[in-house]
Amino acid sequence: MTVTLDTILRYGAYVCVHAGADARPLAGLPVDALAVRLGLTNEFATTTGHPADAIAFLRRVNVTAGHLDDAGLLGADAVVHVASDAASKRDAFCDEVARLVAPVAACAIYRGVVRPTLYTSGAMHEFAYAHQRTQESAAAMPHAFMLPLKKTPSWWQKDWMERQTYFLPRFDDTGRMINEGHALAAAAGVPSLMRRTYKNATMPAPDGEYDFLTYFECANADVPNFHAVCAALRDSSRNPEWRFVQEGPLWHGRRVPAWASLFG
Repeated sequence: MTVTLDTILRYGAYVCVHAGADARPLAGLPVDALAVRLGLTNEFATTTGHPADAIAFLRRVNVTAGHLDDAGLLGADAVVHVASDAASKRDAFCDEVARLVAPVAACAIYRGVVRPTLYTSGAMHEFAYAHQRTQESAAAMPHAFMLPLKKTPSWWQKDWMERQTYFLPRFDDTGRMINEGHALAAAAGVPSLMRRTYKNATMPAPDGEYDFLTYFECANADVPNFHAVCAALRDSSRNPEWRFVQEGPLWHGRRVPAWASLFG
């Protein structure tokens, strides 16, 4: 297969469920059986990175509102991640869970895709990706964070070459660093945070949808580091790119082993 910047490498989705006052009807739904029927491997116990056809169950710890109103994620008591190289498998899972949940709870689904990296040279790949933390078991990395993002219209009006400059540090004529840019502001997270990003199938995303679904996992000891990296990225004096970013809610969950564990 010839890979271009438009090639879709993987399909993913987050199914967000708002259980309401009584979650007991949800616990008995046959979602685990659906995952088995579709051949999905649970990420809960993985020791070798992302499974090819994956599912994960995340139970809410807390959620913080962002710039954008999003009742679906803000009200989610549970999030289920599903991913596959086949869009049909992802969509079959999402559609069936939405049907099962509909009589008893509200459900919002966020879909995205993985494409080849756009601004990544060989040197940047070595810096940002070659040594990044891979997915580990929930015992090692129990915390999950979901933070969807949308870039402003003025970002998309820029030429791609100009957009690329925001990911690197900037220097004045004397060689003094003026700001760090995205890469250096986020550098502390490379060895400690497992990160995954799905892009909207259409970029920029249509109105009412996100451009990027960003997701992270980490160990107990690295939760403060996650928040420190977020603070560094949000500091536009260090990372001017964030002047063009609108955040959805920051959703914090814990990885659990099964559907019933979300509501028990």
